[in-house]
Amino acid sequence: MVKAHTLKEIVRLQKRNIPVGITSICSANKMVLEAVMIRALTLNNDVLIEATANQVNQFGGYTGMKPIDFTEFVYGIAERIGFPKNKLILAGDHLGPLTWVDLPEDEAMANAETLVYDFVKAGFTKIHLDTSMKLSTDPVVGILSTEVIADRGARLALKCKQAFEEYLKMNPDAMSPVYVIGSEVPIPGGAQEEEEDLQVTKVTDLIETIDLFKAAFSKYELKDIWEDVIAVVVQPGVEFGDDTIHEYNREAAKDLVKAIEQYPNLVFEGHSTDYQTPQKLRELVEDGVAILKVGPAVTFALREGLFALARIEDEITIGEEGIRSNLIDVIEDVMLESPKNWKKHYHGSESEMKLARTYSFADRVRFYIGSDKVQRAIDLMFENLSNQPISFSLLSQYAPIQYHKIRKGILNNNAYDIALDAVINVVDEYNYAIFPDTLVGIKHHLA
Repeated sequence: MVKAHTLKEIVRLQKRNIPVGITSICSANKMVLEAVMIRALTLNNDVLIEATANQVNQFGGYTGMKPIDFTEFVYGIAERIGFPKNKLILAGDHLGPLTWVDLPEDEAMANAETLVYDFVKAGFTKIHLDTSMKLSTDPVVGILSTEVIADRGARLALKCKQAFEEYLKMNPDAMSPVYVIGSEVPIPGGAQEEEEDLQVTKVTDLIETIDLFKAAFSKYELKDIWEDVIAVVVQPGVEFGDDTIHEYNREAAKDLVKAIEQYPNLVFEGHSTDYQTPQKLRELVEDGVAILKVGPAVTFALREGLFALARIEDEITIGEEGIRSNLIDVIEDVMLESPKNWKKHYHGSESEMKLARTYSFADRVRFYIGSDKVQRAIDLMFENLSNQPISFSLLSQYAPIQYHKIRKGILNNNAYDIALDAVINVVDEYNYAIFPDTLVGIKHHLA
């Protein structure tokens, strides 16, 4: 018997006025994903992991992984820590011509069709169809029409359907994918520029998007696939910059929240929910934003944990033959050697850009933390810190949250576990938001 898709169950509960949701982890960092799964093990919950089109695609993306590689990468982490594969939901984010906007429509869309086909054939069961970007043959003046966006999205949905039919032949118990639509989509990883006046999606735009996508699906004889569309990406009024956070204002979003009530099978997907407070995240879920995407905030937290440990390493004696990792300096050097992943995002004086490279909420460090040079420094730091227990006084100074957990006996005094726990703290803020009243998971409400 095929398991019911967790996301459909969440939609069903939302429409019964039970405000549950799910956290969507958009990261390809192995420590982040390990931390997320470890926390989910204690709660017996499903884990939703997203790969974006620029991270993972048929040409390798910036991670060097194709969709099937990402599947094997995630499954490998799960197997190592004993997390059940059937509780993993793999998702493709911003799937469309995102990375081929310089190409004409026929070439860009051909690449996009291959992209979604490969994602579905690799076992991804949540597909965000994003065709909101202009291509080289689109008119320069004016915005891309929603009709064009919807038509291109339906073409990709058709390719997904074909891919799943092929996948089903080899995997007869496979779960059919669900889909997310939406033309008002923040770019992956947060805004490149600070936004002074963040506009909530207009109700008229929401209705137009849904109506035109539904019509386009009908045009391509995809009425059955339309039943698997479960969410619309909107801008509920959340975003972040280098040092700014636009907090959710439910009063500003009340008309948008009211509008989704007329659609019995649709909820909102919220992008760039990073750095919202647990209370604001909870309000988002209560207001129908049932899928909360987070990316930079979890790698930002990992970076904080690693930097805290690096500061501790600087303070301890590691022996005459030992060498320090100098992790913080190594990361800065690697970022300067290869500036392409931060140069367009950070502006100002040299000192301002240095500060941003290290501490920006946009967290461009995440593009470098998996490099060989940085990974060697991280491994050396862990080795240096493993030779003796970390003193409580240093933990209190540099990692006070973990210090208190260690004192309470709920966290091991181990450098690797301390780094993972920095991520788990963020995950628990989302857990507070997506589970009503207590961290028990949606299974409690499905009984």
